[in-house]
Amino acid sequence: MTPIVHSLAPTNHTGGRVYLRMLQQLTSEEISWRTLPDFKRADQTRRWRTMRHLAAIAPYIHNLRDAPGAFVWDDLSLLLFTPAMRARTIFILHHYEPLQHDSAPIQAQLWQQLFSVLPQCAAVVCVAPYWARFLQARGVDRMHVIYNSFDLPEIDHVRSLDRDECRAEHDLPRDGVLVYAGKAVHGKGIHLITTATARDRRLHLITTGSNTIGHTGAHFDLPRQQYLRLLRACDVGVFVPEIAEGWSRCAAESILVGLPCLLQPIAGLGDLAELTGQPAPDVHRLPQQLHERAAVPPEDMKLAYDALARYDLKYFQQAWNTLLATII
Repeated sequence: MTPIVHSLAPTNHTGGRVYLRMLQQLTSEEISWRTLPDFKRADQTRRWRTMRHLAAIAPYIHNLRDAPGAFVWDDLSLLLFTPAMRARTIFILHHYEPLQHDSAPIQAQLWQQLFSVLPQCAAVVCVAPYWARFLQARGVDRMHVIYNSFDLPEIDHVRSLDRDECRAEHDLPRDGVLVYAGKAVHGKGIHLITTATARDRRLHLITTGSNTIGHTGAHFDLPRQQYLRLLRACDVGVFVPEIAEGWSRCAAESILVGLPCLLQPIAGLGDLAELTGQPAPDVHRLPQQLHERAAVPPEDMKLAYDALARYDLKYFQQAWNTLLATII
């Protein structure tokens, strides 16, 4: 009989939702996934959406108290689980950042309660060593690090594309340096990069995502394949988040497609910077750094590619199947 595992539906396209969607897809032959609606990620009104989500999902979780199967969870609604439910739960912590709370000050108190009940879980998974240390310092053991992973054939196809053709597809300038700055959302430091590079007309800033900050520069909200082709069109990447990153899938994908990057060594992004040998940005000399990084020969990025290529879909599938086998 196929084991049953309950989880949230992977709504939206943030790094955490991509991770959860990949997990469900890659283990679908071994696991019967039963999903609950993710009210928070579907809610377009930011203020108090976490509290609305918890109220909406509470009856769904209550109905699962005596249901067979295990749980893979990555949401504050773990607080609504009984201890017996947590004992058959693998919890995924992507990151913790109070600056992103939509239900302050209550949300911070709920997170502290969450940290206190995590030891009741069968296992806890983090996407970077920083977060494993973060939780261990709060008394959580049974930690596992399972990194974000990538479809390497997809990545390698993108690496083979002609950069000028990719620029033409998106009507981007052929001269100058195209700088990918990540997602134009709150906490990603886009305003810092914009200000630091404003006087250098040779630098062309590119952002992606939902643009919750109203960025007025060259911005693209694209399906995945077009997004990857946009990355290929760029010359260099820079990531200066003001929030504690989980690991940053955007930064990792930029490196994989061949972009020399500048990575702010904060939280999980610091682990990625160390793993791939990417230097830190200095906003006081950022234009100079960007020109220097853009001039890095493609062959010099091979070590960074190789460091990330270890985390392919086979690695991800095997790591998760091994862990799931301990609770199902």
